[in-house]
Amino acid sequence: MSGKTLKEVQQEVDQYISQFKEGYFHPLSMLARMTEEVGELAREVNHQYGEKPKKPGEKENTIANELGDILFIVTCFANSLNIDLEQAYNEVMDKYGSRDANRWTRRESK
Repeated sequence: MSGKTLKEVQQEVDQYISQFKEGYFHPLSMLARMTEEVGELAREVNHQYGEKPKKPGEKENTIANELGDILFIVTCFANSLNIDLEQAYNEVMDKYGSRDANRWTRRESK
């Protein structure tokens, strides 16, 4: 995604999906896929930071790869519902900026 905007990411994913007759999955199927990917992320985090090591012969994976899968599915989900992720992100950051303005201990600036 080097240097791409969220809008560009959404366009790239849409170009990819549009080459298939099936197109985007329905919202409930998309949510199921997202849940599956979050489970795979949890498994990888547990392997790397938890008490559950990988089984012998289990394929190598990374947290970065699983986060990439989640980003792809989130983008598909947004595209399927005509949601502008840049706008959604900006609205969320505004919400966090005002709601949590005094919630956390700030670092001292030098």
